[in-house]
Amino acid sequence: MEGKTKLVVAVDKPTPYTFDLGLLMAEDPNPIVLDHSSIEQSLAEVARDGAQALINQLLSTCPLSSTKEGVLLSLPPPSTHLPREKPVPQAKEPTKWERFAAKKGIKPKTREQRKNLAFDEQSGEWKRKWGYQGLNKKGQDDPIIEVDMNAERERKEGTSVRGDNRRQRKENMRRNERMMKKNARQGQANGGKR
Repeated sequence: MEGKTKLVVAVDKPTPYTFDLGLLMAEDPNPIVLDHSSIEQSLAEVARDGAQALINQLLSTCPLSSTKEGVLLSLPPPSTHLPREKPVPQAKEPTKWERFAAKKGIKPKTREQRKNLAFDEQSGEWKRKWGYQGLNKKGQDDPIIEVDMNAERERKEGTSVRGDNRRQRKENMRRNERMMKKNARQGQANGGKR
């Protein structure tokens, strides 16, 4: 069994390689000359020369440091800008609410503010602010309800004071949906996809 011959560590090319060590990239501007009788062998030699040139450049220019994990080589920042597959996304047109909030200085709610729990003083328990048995329905099932005489005069025929809160909530939901659709139409008309 014959021992393998050691290959030369230095790589000599007519035109030197260009390197981007941050991306571990070596670019060979020289034309590739292939031996058609053994194409695989020729390609392996070209790849080996490129890898050897990159390793030589890394070991000669990058700082080495020794740690508990082993010897580390610090790479410089990349110098080649890689192209994007898609163009940079354009900024979306702010909605009417976003413009209003920016003008008034309104910030998004924090996670703590978004929690759907509030302390009920009467029962001494934490209850939901809205939804099933929410505090927004408080007083809806009371046996005695205070009646506003002005509202009673303007009441539609066939409605009762008992359903006022529910009707008001449903109307608010419908109004919010209408405003959301209007904002979406305005955003699309202005070029944004909202």
